[in-house]
Amino acid sequence: MFERPGRIMLGVGLMLLGLVLAASAIWLGFEWAPTVDLEDMNDPYAQRIFYWHVSVAWSSFVAFAMLFVGSLAWFWKRLEWGWRLHACASELGLLYGLMVITSGPIWAQAEWGTPWDWTDVRLNSYALLTSVSIFLVLSRRAQPDGVETRDSLSAIGLFGFALVPLTFISTRIWQIRHPGPVIATEGGMTIEVEMLIVLLIAFIGFTFFLIGQLTLLWDLHSKEERMEVIAAKLDRRVTSTTN
Repeated sequence: MFERPGRIMLGVGLMLLGLVLAASAIWLGFEWAPTVDLEDMNDPYAQRIFYWHVSVAWSSFVAFAMLFVGSLAWFWKRLEWGWRLHACASELGLLYGLMVITSGPIWAQAEWGTPWDWTDVRLNSYALLTSVSIFLVLSRRAQPDGVETRDSLSAIGLFGFALVPLTFISTRIWQIRHPGPVIATEGGMTIEVEMLIVLLIAFIGFTFFLIGQLTLLWDLHSKEERMEVIAAKLDRRVTSTTN
């Protein structure tokens, strides 16, 4: 296992590498990747935000999967690392969830003429998933740490993960506004090879960035837990001294 300074350097290095790859993918998406069929799109150029939007959505699903693992580890086995993973993943899920529901409406406004469609299952299930992350982050900061608080928030984390497969398959079942799959389809891949290359670079970049953030958050929450233990010991000493 890395020493703490090594973990910090590792996290920063992964974030920088991910940022370079993600930025390169975004640049390639605007300058090198071909434009989609003009007849199929109202605003073909706005489609280029696809490389950012889809890659960030992928990272958010990874974060929600980690949230599920952490919630299950705490709720089932009372493992401390599970609660720490729950805390880190809920914050990452919130960050990437907000990035998804920010970038999506930018394209939707240009393509659909409206930033949101309240009848679309994928849009609303994902918004609910992001809302779960907001609730978990705010509740963990507002409530005193304890077994009951951890149990309650872990249960909500487990429930929230059920929205991930619903969001993933929604356009396969209900094709309303949100576009369906363009890579893994029954008829084969429906995007150009250049577009796929840029998308893969973005996937890899945001994955590295996510892992780097997790490494730094893990170290931060570890320090917070140690500070809480030290503060509790000091409180007990002060109480025993005054009595």
